[in-house]
Amino acid sequence: MAKFKNPKFKEVPDTQVVGTVAELFAGVGGFRVALSRSNLKTVFSNQWEPSTKIQHASNCYVRNFGDSGHSNVDVAKLSRFSKDQELKVPVTDVLVGGFPCQDYSVAKSSNSALGLQGKKGVLWWEILRIVSETKPKIVFLENVDRLVKSPAKQRGRDFAVMLRTLGDLGYEIEWRIANAADYGFPQRRIRVFIVAVRKKSKASLTSLDAEKILLTEGILAKSLPVVKSKSADLFEFTLDADPSIVSSKFGLGLIKSPFLNSGVYRNGRVFTRKSEASFSGKKLTLGDVLVDESEIPKEYWVEAESLEDWKFLKGSKSIERTHKESGATYTYAEGSMAFPDLLSNPSRTILTAEGGKTPSRFKHIIKIGGRYRRLVPRELERLSGFPDDWTRFGTNNEEINDSRRAFFIGNALVVGMVERVGKEIAKILKDWQN
Repeated sequence: MAKFKNPKFKEVPDTQVVGTVAELFAGVGGFRVALSRSNLKTVFSNQWEPSTKIQHASNCYVRNFGDSGHSNVDVAKLSRFSKDQELKVPVTDVLVGGFPCQDYSVAKSSNSALGLQGKKGVLWWEILRIVSETKPKIVFLENVDRLVKSPAKQRGRDFAVMLRTLGDLGYEIEWRIANAADYGFPQRRIRVFIVAVRKKSKASLTSLDAEKILLTEGILAKSLPVVKSKSADLFEFTLDADPSIVSSKFGLGLIKSPFLNSGVYRNGRVFTRKSEASFSGKKLTLGDVLVDESEIPKEYWVEAESLEDWKFLKGSKSIERTHKESGATYTYAEGSMAFPDLLSNPSRTILTAEGGKTPSRFKHIIKIGGRYRRLVPRELERLSGFPDDWTRFGTNNEEINDSRRAFFIGNALVVGMVERVGKEIAKILKDWQN
């Protein structure tokens, strides 16, 4: 097995910068790592976690990038017009963010996925406010794919509200639901990527225009190439001009969301189609990112007495349970998962609960030479495209525990996917300068 080569982070030199970036919901800086490789310089960042006293992610961010332009405050306090430099969001070419997705997460049942009505879902309005104040040329956002389906009782409503409200600020919006493994990365992580470009034309899109954007000419089509799906044609519909009507009526009675895995929006009109990834390069696997066995701490090897618990949790099962509120009994069933995780395939999606030695259905477990073990933080970092030991230290070089490091990566994006999109954004900004 060839030794894995993981590049270190290097901030883009000022002489090569083609655009500036403001990063919201920065986490441990996945957007910044990716966009720096695309010659885009992050000049402002914000990371705030209201549920923790110690701001671990922000500390990790500052440890890796320094504190210049970084703020650790509630996003609701940020404004272009603030006189407080920590709260002042500068005007930049690009605004990015992997905004909190708890309300859309597939880890919750459909009925509890409250979307825009949820506690963190309302942060969309803060993004919109900052976009309206700073008017970036391009907005680049990332979220879980469930975003285009939520909530369960109004399929697609949340996404429709986002398109309508962001579009009303003068943007044409593309989106793609893409799996990182389909583009050669070693993790199966499905996310929706949203790119909004400030319109230079007031003309409406035609079906032919939309197809070109979705398949060949759009930012996402160029960065994450696709082909038409044979099972579906281009689908079109209009969003009401009043966002409150979109919010109250869109998606009522629908079993499925009308938003397919790729689409474009302009001037109230939605064009969407199903597309399939087109990629012919090298595809990395879980086995490609493993560290040398001499680096594995003793506690990561699974003890024989707990192995049966791991096998049970990973296996198929049917269990009778009792509903806490009604007292009614029901059968809970789930299918089997690969045990151990196959080194010849991309890994499953890393979740925030990946850390810790307690047996779990959702944690990765691999077999090496007849022994089983969990993945160490450096391997998790590699699966998401971060430099080795990226999450190891905080601001004052204090070591961050492994469970929290796993939590960081479970919350993060796949850096290489953002880099691909970032390179196309940089080309557009450079063209606009010429």
